[in-house]
Amino acid sequence: MDRTLYRRIKGMNREQMEAVIHEFYDMGAKSAENVSVDMEAIRQDIGQIKGVGAGRLDEIMEVIGKHLIPSKETE
Repeated sequence: MDRTLYRRIKGMNREQMEAVIHEFYDMGAKSAENVSVDMEAIRQDIGQIKGVGAGRLDEIMEVIGKHLIPSKETE
């Protein structure tokens, strides 16, 4: 937080502060919705690690996919 933002916040009343907090929250929520992961790039990078073969790579990608792509069971 820079000095000008600090001074702006310091001079706010409750309603103004709530509006700013809601705005920050909405910005964060929107940026979280737009997260994209290139699964093929991850597969290639992990595949470059010494000792990780095709079988182990498939297992790793399955675990990553399970955590990044919500299934109907978890919704």
